[in-house]
Amino acid sequence: MMKFLQRLGKSLMLPVACLPVAGILVGIGYWIDPTGWGAGSNIISNILYSAGSSIIDNMSVLFAIGVAVGMSKDQEGTSALAGIVAWFIFQTLLGKVAPTIVGDISWLDSAAFTKVNNQFIGILSGVIGAMCYNRFCKTQLPEFLGFFSGRRSVAIVTAGVTLLVCIPMMFLWPFIYGALVSFGEAMISLGPIGAGIYAFFNRLLIPVGLHHALNSVFWFDVAGINDIANFWGSPENVIWNDTFQVTGIYQTGFFPVMMFGLPAGALAMYMLAKKDKKKATGGILLAAALASFVTGITEPLEFSFMFLAPGLYVVHALLTAVSVAVCAVLPVRAGFNFSAGLVDWLLSFNAPNAVNPWLIIPIGLVVAVIYFVVFYFVIKKFNLKTPGREDDQDAELTIELASNNYTDIARIILEGVGGPENVTSVDNCITRLRLEVKDRLNVDEKKIKSAGVKGVLRPAKNSVQVIIGPKVQFVADEFKKLCK
Repeated sequence: MMKFLQRLGKSLMLPVACLPVAGILVGIGYWIDPTGWGAGSNIISNILYSAGSSIIDNMSVLFAIGVAVGMSKDQEGTSALAGIVAWFIFQTLLGKVAPTIVGDISWLDSAAFTKVNNQFIGILSGVIGAMCYNRFCKTQLPEFLGFFSGRRSVAIVTAGVTLLVCIPMMFLWPFIYGALVSFGEAMISLGPIGAGIYAFFNRLLIPVGLHHALNSVFWFDVAGINDIANFWGSPENVIWNDTFQVTGIYQTGFFPVMMFGLPAGALAMYMLAKKDKKKATGGILLAAALASFVTGITEPLEFSFMFLAPGLYVVHALLTAVSVAVCAVLPVRAGFNFSAGLVDWLLSFNAPNAVNPWLIIPIGLVVAVIYFVVFYFVIKKFNLKTPGREDDQDAELTIELASNNYTDIARIILEGVGGPENVTSVDNCITRLRLEVKDRLNVDEKKIKSAGVKGVLRPAKNSVQVIIGPKVQFVADEFKKLCK
């Protein structure tokens, strides 16, 4: 399972790289015209906001493509097509057809069918597309169906598999959605503690995109809280209990996390990245941290480590819960129309029901220190594989192959692992050729080492890692050609 999650995490880095620019575009557009929401009178705001929103609103499509390509055995474009095919079928069958088939069943929450364009469906589509590609990309059909052999069969098989998955999902999806709404309603009576529990599950549900179901309970009028509208509305709409203002407690505590905590966590990940990977890692983390600070869009940063180091993501969810619960008790209230970033924090100063929004700064600085220390300690203590901390040993970066005849090297390695019929997956990182084989007994390590490589590792029963060095990509390309 951990191996699957780490591979999924690597696959998500491709679509995640698209998100920071989207967050920055939306943030600038929203800053210029905070009331227009992409449809106001300011042309520049409309262009920027709409351009950024077009990426964010289709995040599930990006995930479907990225996961399908990243988890396919040779990162071939046909797998991306398969992922899109699966995504289209999910959107149509769950979003349009399912309400007409099961929408009248009383115990199903039909509102769930309006929430199928989310990350969970995107990731599921990508996984289905990649699995179908890996299994059927070399399928040989009878001669009269020869046109559909090989890669052309993948999309057809993907459509069939997705159709089968959609049938139980018609019943499971609204049940899951309805359960989240019921859970949110149960948290209302717990005050600040309930706000913290909500924040914890809000973060935990982001990987599958179901946090929107939970948000609808606290931020909108599903259960009578309507936190966002009441915060920005007239003072008579404010909800109070005996000691403090309830309105705003489901928003305020996110500001210290998104503006200070997560960027500080990104700094810790950067400092713990390996020296040779700091430059590339720093570029990704800096852009994601800026998006989080300015706009409150955290997905680019969170998706960069949530699957690579799921334990660290749980720690992040716990820290968010503490921030939201503590801010609910303190005399501070800030709210947002978009997300808890710098833009909405500045706008909160003009909100009629804001309470000491300036306190977000000192609270945020404390949260930043806590995030940095906790992230740094947890990553180092448990050797978590956050961005820039892959398994490759630093010494491997200085390895030079015995020759530069990549075709011969690849051929010898292929013979050593039992030939193309014994290879089920080919991948590579910075220094290693990573292979999955059918029969581990057919692997001849002496034969592989005769190619001039520096080592062979067997991390799992059917896994083989060949240490090649920084020229591994050239060997991997030739190896893939020989496997076809």
